[in-house]
Amino acid sequence: MSTRILVVEDEAPIREMLCFTLQRNDFEPIEAADGREAQAKVIDTPPDLILLDWMLPDISGIDLARRFKKEEATRELPIIMLTARAEEDDKVKGFDVGVDDYVTKPFSPRELSARINAVLRRISPTHGKPNLAAGPLSIDLQSHRVSVDDNTIELGPTEFRLLQFFMSHPERVYSRSQLLDQVWGGNVYIEERTVDVHIRRLRKALTGHHLDRYIQTVRGAGYRFSVRD
Repeated sequence: MSTRILVVEDEAPIREMLCFTLQRNDFEPIEAADGREAQAKVIDTPPDLILLDWMLPDISGIDLARRFKKEEATRELPIIMLTARAEEDDKVKGFDVGVDDYVTKPFSPRELSARINAVLRRISPTHGKPNLAAGPLSIDLQSHRVSVDDNTIELGPTEFRLLQFFMSHPERVYSRSQLLDQVWGGNVYIEERTVDVHIRRLRKALTGHHLDRYIQTVRGAGYRFSVRD
């Protein structure tokens, strides 16, 4: 599951260069040429981070960032502003509306990648880490391989995301609605019982290794990941 980054840039050559740089660094780029398209892409293909150009044809990057930060569904989305404006006052405007970082044009691909990774590390403690482990169960976050000892477990993409979230937040109880927001995304409208279906699939995959007990039902509250009996 690659990190999805929405590139909002109206100049096609710059947008293509940014997408090429992101792909070279194992990110999954999503393209938008203006503010309207960016808002649609955020709903259709929720990104993990937004690279947002200051100057867009239909709305300024600052105003678009302000909209994203006001909406509950997109409030937590990290935004890096791309701009030729290097003045302090301009940067202050961006930080005031909730922009997470600035990259001033022109910039090198190496700097851009470093800035993206720095922001992602701030919002996700597991970003950049090679694996998660709980008892004999482990997830290699780079190869997306789940294994018990040295035996690989096959999981569907949703079960993988669910297990990754659980292992990143052990011993905490999450309701179905919280899991929908965290694993499926706030812009996905599906029934809460869908969570139960994927929990059953995840438990089934772990049953053969006697680890299904790690996914615990907390009556009246939700689910918890724990290695404790």
